[in-house]
Amino acid sequence: MGLTGPRASALSVLVFRGPLTMSQLAEAEQVRRPTITRLVDGLERRGLVRRVSHAGDGRVQLVEATAAGRRLLQKGRARRVERLMCGIVQLGGEDQRVLARAAELMEALRG
Repeated sequence: MGLTGPRASALSVLVFRGPLTMSQLAEAEQVRRPTITRLVDGLERRGLVRRVSHAGDGRVQLVEATAAGRRLLQKGRARRVERLMCGIVQLGGEDQRVLARAAELMEALRG
């Protein structure tokens, strides 16, 4: 995706959880506020996130993923899935069945 691990992780949080304050994003990423500010600044320079005012309180700033940020994350996910599938088709039938059963168990744990 052309992002560092920490930037990709922060973008992922914003795409899947929605707009957050800087403090909420720092907490989700388990980093301090200055660190998340640098990460967001980098993502913002690339047009992947933007800062917006909170609808209910104009003093509060939220960070949200842009359409470009969502597209980049989805493309990265699609590439990872494709690589994984290429590896799976090379496995023998028994190994594929083991992976299928593992996937079923993990899905059951999600509820």
